[in-house]
Formats: sequence, structure tokens, C-alpha cells
Amino acid sequence: MTTTTPTPTPATAPAPADPDTALPAPAAPPSSRTRLTVTARDLAAYRATARTGLPAPARTGASPAHPFVAAHALAQHTVTALTAGDDGFTGVVHLAQEIHTHTPLAAGDLDVTVTVDAVRREARGLRLALTTRLTDPAGTPVADLHTAALLLGATRTDPYGTPRPAAHPGTTPDTGPHTLTRTLAAADTTAYAHASGDLNPIHLDDDAARAAGFPAAIAHGMHLIALAAEEITDRHAGGDPARLTALGARFAAPTPTGSELRLALQSYDGGAVVRFTVATGAGTAVKAGWARIAPAGE
Repeated sequence: MTTTTPTPTPATAPAPADPDTALPAPAAPPSSRTRLTVTARDLAAYRATARTGLPAPARTGASPAHPFVAAHALAQHTVTALTAGDDGFTGVVHLAQEIHTHTPLAAGDLDVTVTVDAVRREARGLRLALTTRLTDPAGTPVADLHTAALLLGATRTDPYGTPRPAAHPGTTPDTGPHTLTRTLAAADTTAYAHASGDLNPIHLDDDAARAAGFPAAIAHGMHLIALAAEEITDRHAGGDPARLTALGARFAAPTPTGSELRLALQSYDGGAVVRFTVATGAGTAVKAGWARIAPAGE
């Protein structure tokens, strides 16, 4: 995957205000934009790692989680720019993710725009609400992503805006939950790191993970969501990844590499929504997960 250099849009800093109230956004919220090229090889490599331990897919197509991969580098750049000069900043915790796909991701050029919609002060730092839009070169929307993240120790950006409420669709269960067991080995995490472009050493090296406060290397949170999306595709969407038109979850705890995963799936509303959680022996790792499924033939 290749990218051009992102271009941040400067923001007008808002006046300090009570972080517990709805705060006005600055005239120009921080944003960045870039164009990238997604290749067929990128799409295939990522989907292969997302399907760790699963058979070959029944149908080709991009992973429902791949829009996050396309957005990730620019989102990182935006956060880095936002924390420039903040001596207290120590790292980013990914809290929650939603992906709303308008048209299936395909090989070709994409324009990516990341906007910081809201900043809130919390005890451990600053909570961000990011919106990312992927469009094709003609401006047609491909996907919209909503990300919640915590900037640990950060203090120098004034709060503004109101975070978007998290979605959690599905009102009437069709059946009881079905639980599957999977394991992500260290080699699986390494393959995912290279396919996704997220080479953070906390996922690849035990010493680096311990230095960051973890007992050992941890799996990527989005790897767990991508795996859940593939299980849902196979079991609830007739093997067609394009039928998963939206996907979301909240991250509850890090998952050490090699942990046994218990993935619970439950269908709602006549199969229009599947809710999911991912747990390990230590407790819940991914909670409030959901996927929206379009009817066959749409």
C-alpha cells in the first residue's frame, strides 16, 4: 500500500471550558487528508490474515475490517500532530471502532480524510472522537469510520465538541449465542502486523510490550474484530463479505498473543444484526460488538 504525504489542516484553538459540558468545536477542527493506492494484493493479504484458522473463503472480496487499515496511517499522523510538544503524552489506547461501508472496498485509489470531532479531558489524558471518510477519486463515499481513542498523559489540547454516541444495534434476539474457540499464535500476529501495516513493537516483541506495561506481546485489537467479521460472514452472510455493511465494537482489555479466544455470536432482528463478544481466560477483550448484514442480493 502506498501513500502520499498527509497534509494537516491547522485548527483554531477554542477557549478552555468545562469538560463536562457540550463544547463548541473550533472554526476548523484538526483534519488531515491524503490519497492512497490499495492493491488487489493488499486486499488479499489482509483478508488472509483476518481469516486466521478458517478455511478459504467461499467468496472473494475485501475484509469488512479493511477500511480501518486504509485509514490507520493517516489517523496516526493526525494524532501525532495533535500531541506535538505535549511532554505528558505517552501513547494511544484504541477504545472503540465503527466502520460503515457504503460500497465494497476494491483495488484502486482512495482519498482519506480524518477529522477530530471532539476532545474531552479524562483522568488519564484526552479522549478523542475521530471521523474518517474514504472516497473514490470522483468523491463517491466508500466508507465512514468513527474512532474513539485515549491519548495517555496528554493535556495541551483544549477540549471541544461532543463525542458521538456509540451504536449498538439489534433489539430482538433470534436465538441464543453460539460460542466458538480460536487461538491467535505469535506467527498469526506477526502476519497481521505486516498485512495491516501496524508494526507497533508491543505486538511483535515481548520486551517492548513489557516496557509499555504489558506482561508480553499483545494481539492487535482489530485482528480480533476482523476475525469476528469473517466468522459472521461465513455463518450469517452466506460467505459474502460485502453483505456486512457496518461493524463496531469496544475494546475492553489487551489480549496476550497465544490466548485462547472465545467468540460469542448472536443473531438479532431476523438476521439483520449479529452481536458478538471476544473473551479470554482473563475476561472480556472485545465487548458490545455488532455487525449489520444486508439481505442477500442487495
